[in-house]
Amino acid sequence: MRKPLSIAFIVRDPLPPARADVRTLFGSEMPRYGVNTELVGQAGGNETGDWPAGGMHLVGSLRSRFAAVLSPLWDLRGLLRALTHIRPDCIQVRDKIASGLLGRIAAGILRVPFVYWMSFPIVEGFEVRRDEFRGLTWCAHALRAAASRFVIYRLVLPRARHIFVQSEAMADWLAAKGFRRSRMTAVPMGVDDGVFDRAAVIPSRDPRLDGRRVVLYLGRIARARRSDFLLDVAQALKATDPDALVVIAGDAASNDEMDWMRAEIARRGIEDHVLLTGWLPQREALGYAVRAEVGLSPIPRGVLFDVSSPTKLVEYLALGIPSVANDIPDQRLVVEESAAGLCVPMETGPFVAAIRRLLEDKALAAEYAKRGPAYVRSHRTYAILGRIVAETYTKILPGATPER
Repeated sequence: MRKPLSIAFIVRDPLPPARADVRTLFGSEMPRYGVNTELVGQAGGNETGDWPAGGMHLVGSLRSRFAAVLSPLWDLRGLLRALTHIRPDCIQVRDKIASGLLGRIAAGILRVPFVYWMSFPIVEGFEVRRDEFRGLTWCAHALRAAASRFVIYRLVLPRARHIFVQSEAMADWLAAKGFRRSRMTAVPMGVDDGVFDRAAVIPSRDPRLDGRRVVLYLGRIARARRSDFLLDVAQALKATDPDALVVIAGDAASNDEMDWMRAEIARRGIEDHVLLTGWLPQREALGYAVRAEVGLSPIPRGVLFDVSSPTKLVEYLALGIPSVANDIPDQRLVVEESAAGLCVPMETGPFVAAIRRLLEDKALAAEYAKRGPAYVRSHRTYAILGRIVAETYTKILPGATPER
């Protein structure tokens, strides 16, 4: 770009950020295009300082059990601290309601563009959460959901110069609410191709995998994600493929969720057919992944997940793992474009049939394994996604022209 650009970016994440679509995009990719970021988020283990790539400065805003309530005030404090380092070319807010309004007002005062980044339909998430309660608790959650709906859809998004969204499906969903499609750019989840390179991954030596037909789920465990569906699949596979082992490589947000999963495994009597690893360092998790013959990506249908862009399917393809995914829009798109997996409804019968097809048809599985990495390198690495984001800034920020 003609001159370096600076973005003040308020996020929900603890610092330093763990999410690749923040860490890699803004820590590694954006600096290559002359875009530097002052990241404002919740204080974590390294709450201030330069991001290792040199393109992201971290401004920790909060370390408190009252984070949800105090977050907007502390985001304001973090933003003011960021403004001591830079005069931003834009203010960007990701997945925050009150702080989205704060960012919009700050951008107006500074006379710079305001940009919103939506990776999840938070208001609709509040509404789902509301309906889990009754009585006064329901009223409190209903008030939060209603206020959030008014703020985000009436005050924040209409004044945004641009809206980054998680998927083309999310862009279509917002367009149906009346927002111009031309003001949106879809940035789906991708991978760091240097990390998700099968040749660089050391396969796990866990003896529990030896002699088994390993079927992998790599990701978060949660009731809301219907993670017990994986156990339905394991139970059905047990009857037809006794050597099959469903490896669930991931953790839950709480001990209660993990206890629920373990109890379900025991109740069904499938301890010999499910391996629940719990949290693993990424390299160790990938070691389990490359031992798998099939990767699974079941995502529940509905307003919360239909507009999402799951990472796990793209990770499987990058590692050359033939995959079975269900038909949320982004996964259907990836399967159709890549021709490296099978897309079926999130139902036990179709999932098990697709898994068995890949386990039994070695030629088909080998062809899928070959196509996956090539597709990801062409469509879903953060280098490619970074170029899309940088080109968008070129269009929406004054004085920005491509440099790279």
